[in-house]
Amino acid sequence: MITFLTGFIASMAHVVTGPDHLAAVTPLAIDSRRKSWMIGFSWGLGHTVGMLLIGMLFILFREFLPVEAISRHSDTAIGILLIIIGSWAIFRTYRHHSHGNRPHTHFHTRPFLYAHFHRHTHEESPGHEHTHEISVRQNGFTALGIGTVHGFAGFSHLFAMLPSLALPTVWDSVTYLVAFASGTIITMIIFAYILGFVAYRSAMENKQKFLKWFTLTGGLLAIAIGVLWIIHPIG
Repeated sequence: MITFLTGFIASMAHVVTGPDHLAAVTPLAIDSRRKSWMIGFSWGLGHTVGMLLIGMLFILFREFLPVEAISRHSDTAIGILLIIIGSWAIFRTYRHHSHGNRPHTHFHTRPFLYAHFHRHTHEESPGHEHTHEISVRQNGFTALGIGTVHGFAGFSHLFAMLPSLALPTVWDSVTYLVAFASGTIITMIIFAYILGFVAYRSAMENKQKFLKWFTLTGGLLAIAIGVLWIIHPIG
């Protein structure tokens, strides 16, 4: 139990203290809203896979592969991905709010030319739900890929796994790794769910201005940290 709790707490600290972790998930979680927990799960799973991958490469092929160089360049890849995600979030926000709830005119040519004054609403429809489901799945795959790159980046992840190698038995090592993976996934699920819940409630209560700035903030945060990671890799 002590081994499990140690791994679980260590993983929580690792996730929360990584601003790049939180920035990568924020725009995707806000966009996914009710299914935002899936974004956290996907990122956490990818992060675990990436950590195990860099660990195995370091142990098995450290004399043949430039593992350190690969890890260092993956920091740049993370920065680029964060900039892309942030830019995507900002673009979607402005496109979504370009009409908003403002009334505007539609022109029709059949059966004769006429115009009418029209106000859009944000009521849910089967087509809208289907489109949103596709968007959530795409966000999930994106989070999985980014989490994998995150886990692969930086030798700090190797230090996070070192306690498992120092434990007396194989079972203890497996317990630590399972706890670390579980803590990573659960922590990010909670973080993503909170963001998605706030976005969902804002949409349901028609707080479009707050939702717009909430999304923009997440996108700008991702871009800023992405630039920082390219200029000054932390991993």
